[in-house]
Amino acid sequence: MSSQTAETLALTINGEPRRAAPGSIADLVRSLELDPAKVAVERNGDIVPRSTLAAVQIADGDALEIVHFVGGGETDEDTWPEDTWTVAGRTFRSRLIVGTGKYKDFAQNAAAVEASGAEIVTVAVRRVNVSDPKAPMLTDFIDPKKITYLPNTAGCFTAEDAIRTLRLAREAGGWDLVKLEVLGEARTLYPNMIETIRATEVLAKEGFLPMVYCVDDPIAAKQLEDAGAVAVMPLGAPIGSGLGIQNRVTIRLIVEGAKVPVLVDAGVGTASDAAVALELGCDGVLMNTAIAEAKDPIRMARAMKAAVEAGRDAYLAGRMGTRKYADPSSPLAGLI
Repeated sequence: MSSQTAETLALTINGEPRRAAPGSIADLVRSLELDPAKVAVERNGDIVPRSTLAAVQIADGDALEIVHFVGGGETDEDTWPEDTWTVAGRTFRSRLIVGTGKYKDFAQNAAAVEASGAEIVTVAVRRVNVSDPKAPMLTDFIDPKKITYLPNTAGCFTAEDAIRTLRLAREAGGWDLVKLEVLGEARTLYPNMIETIRATEVLAKEGFLPMVYCVDDPIAAKQLEDAGAVAVMPLGAPIGSGLGIQNRVTIRLIVEGAKVPVLVDAGVGTASDAAVALELGCDGVLMNTAIAEAKDPIRMARAMKAAVEAGRDAYLAGRMGTRKYADPSSPLAGLI
């Protein structure tokens, strides 16, 4: 018998034969470069309480199982770079744009905007009520010096009407970053892309920076970009429908092909719809009815804020690949 064999004990550790110097289980664990405080040990079929590992001596022929938890890990969020997006040279932190219609009053609208964390709100251009010039106005509740106003052309059915509306908006507030939509007909509120592209070309030549509502068509989106759109805003579903994103494939294709920001506009109904838009790689999402017509608009605004942030994080994290069959979450290697 060799001196090594005489001075060591024959053990079975995690199914493999090993030799170890006499001592406690804690000594053995440390000899394996493990921390006794971070493992669990079974000796000859019995669990050894962690508090006694230093007192229990190993014996020749012992069979030990030493286990620990695998996976996990932490990331220091403070090390992540600030996630912002830029349109026409203007940078924003929030990727949620909210509308200013359908609320019971301006106060509720302002509270929803604050809860959503939005930095941009869309505003319609309408005639002043000359019979009541002292009536409350949106600017009394949402300060355009703190929140970016995005004048839109909601309700316009021709390029001429949309162009005229935005010229008035620029005169009223000096805004050049605008939201353009030219609708085809009143039942579906789908955009008329011929008129939309024509209006985009005119507005871009006049120095406007149009963010443009469009069909979820990658070819149309590219045509708008070529016409001067600073952002393309494909619909997820018909305006005000709450149906969610109906065609994820074309939205993804638009994102992949665009050189300007892409924001889903219209059709969002609940927080999961907003998360999907961001998971597809969109730069942002615009909504109005989903918040304004919720039973609790302020709470829904908070939910939308969280959903947009979660969707963006998921996109940046890179989702796992899909598989046809199951794949175990816990590794089979090291199974007891």
